[in-house]
Amino acid sequence: MPKRRNITDAEIELSLKLGARLRDLRCECGLTQEEVASRAGIATFTYQKYEKGESRPGTPMNPELYTLNALSDVFDVELSVLLDFR
Repeated sequence: MPKRRNITDAEIELSLKLGARLRDLRCECGLTQEEVASRAGIATFTYQKYEKGESRPGTPMNPELYTLNALSDVFDVELSVLLDFR
């Protein structure tokens, strides 16, 4: 079994910022979590975890690049816009 590592504050902050960005974009587009998940080809539960900034216990949220690309397509924004957390 792999050893669990400590999650850094920076990783937690990044996960929470990405979750807030996803929620904001979803609301701007007038979509439900279920609609976003379906269009991105991921499970609704997985998308809900992304919006909450959560993942498996002991690990930071870590969506695959293809998932981030799929989400940027759903929101019709460039990946750089999706990842802009200012």
